[in-house]
Parts: sequence; C-alpha cells; structure tokens
Amino acid sequence: MSSPVESQPWIATLYQISRRNKQQYFQCGGSLINPCWVVTAAHCFPDGEFPEPKDYAIVLGKTNIDETNEFREQKFLVEKIIRHQHYSDQTNALDNDIALVKIRSESGECAAMTDQVQTVCLPPSDLKLEGGTKCEIAGFGKETYDSIKYSQVLKSSTVQIISQEVCQSEEYYGKLINRNMFCAGDPTWKVDACKGDSGGPLICQYNGQMVLYGIISWGDECAKKNKPGVYTRMTNYLTWIEKNMAQSASVQDNFISE
Repeated sequence: MSSPVESQPWIATLYQISRRNKQQYFQCGGSLINPCWVVTAAHCFPDGEFPEPKDYAIVLGKTNIDETNEFREQKFLVEKIIRHQHYSDQTNALDNDIALVKIRSESGECAAMTDQVQTVCLPPSDLKLEGGTKCEIAGFGKETYDSIKYSQVLKSSTVQIISQEVCQSEEYYGKLINRNMFCAGDPTWKVDACKGDSGGPLICQYNGQMVLYGIISWGDECAKKNKPGVYTRMTNYLTWIEKNMAQSASVQDNFISE
C-alpha cells in the first residue's frame, strides 16, 4: 500500500546519472543509518567495475518517484561508495550484498533531521528474530514481476520472517541460503519485495524501536510460492559498517574495497 515518507523517514532513493545526457535514473532503495551515510545493496552498483561516486546521487524524503518537493526532499552528491569486499553473485544468490554510500550536499552538508528524514537504528549484534515475526519492507519497486514501470509512489508492506531451516529446505532455496542471508515473505504469497526495491529496508520492531534487520537483496521473481524475498542479515555487518565509517573519516579515497 502507498505509504507517506514520514512512516519510513530513513528511506533513501539512489539514482544513476547518465554520462551522456546527465539525466538521473532511479536505481535502488537504501536506508539512512547516519546523517552522512546510507546503506544499500552491493548489487545496486554494476559488478566488474569500480562504481564512480560522480555517477550517482541520493535523495531523502521522497514520496513520489517522478515529482520533486523542494520543501520536503534533501538531495545529495555521492562522496564515496564502499562495496563489501566479499560481495559475490557467483551462485545465483547474492552473498555479502551490502554497500555503504557517503553523502554530502552541494554545500558539503550531511542530512538534516526533519519529519521526512530520520536515521534508522541498527540492530544489536545478537538479535535473531524467530520465524513468524512480522516486519515491514518499503520501496518504489515494481508492483508485480511483470510490471513495466516502477511504482510512482512509496509503498510499504508487511512480511514475516521465515525460519532459516525452512528457507534452506529443498522446496525453498536449499543451499543457496547461507548465514549472511535470511528469508521473509507473505504466508499467502501475495506480498513481496520486487525489482526496484533492492537495497531498501526490512524494518522490525525490537524493544520498542524500529531497527534495520535486513536489506532487500534477491529472490526468484516476486511473490512466487515457496520463493520468498531474500535479505542481507544486518547483524553480520555491524563491525564492517563501523570500521568503514571510521576509516572514511580519515581517508579520502573515492572507492575503498578492503
């Protein structure tokens, strides 16, 4: 269902900028975890090449993909892209599918906190949610696998965590699922993340807070029976995030992969 950005104020939209005509094309979702940092999926940046920060832009506070609201939205240049050094798409499953994006405005500022723009909490490292736990996903992705266009408006849906045992069973994804991933879906197979939602948040309530438990990563089509959405398990990357954000404070490289 359509969702005001105030209900998902950490949602980021990642755009790729065409070198030919300087047009911006919607690429992926993301989540604001720090005023200067967005976390997204590694596969949002084409593999086999070092993504150039100047080829991307990030907008926060967006409700409609094709409309700009100068009063609510905040636009940013990308200063740095840190894709996980062990990201891999070799098995048809995306492993270590996480990237950090450092943002700054034209005037060198990070995000300002408003009703439409807020950071999301990261989960505690030992958080392991049980199968059946209800969480929320959001993004501008396609409404069905066969849709031609992305959703014009921000949408959010409720999905349920699926136990690792079930997701690793043969009728689901078998050996494609490893400890860096988990599955979440709809028991009726009507709701799922889809193309264009990649990089966006899976948010769960824990101790009275909304925490970023997963990053929308991959799946077999969308809302297909026994093929739920697969998410990057955020608890496995808290140290990696902390280390790279700290290093970046002192290093000025355009691209780090280490």
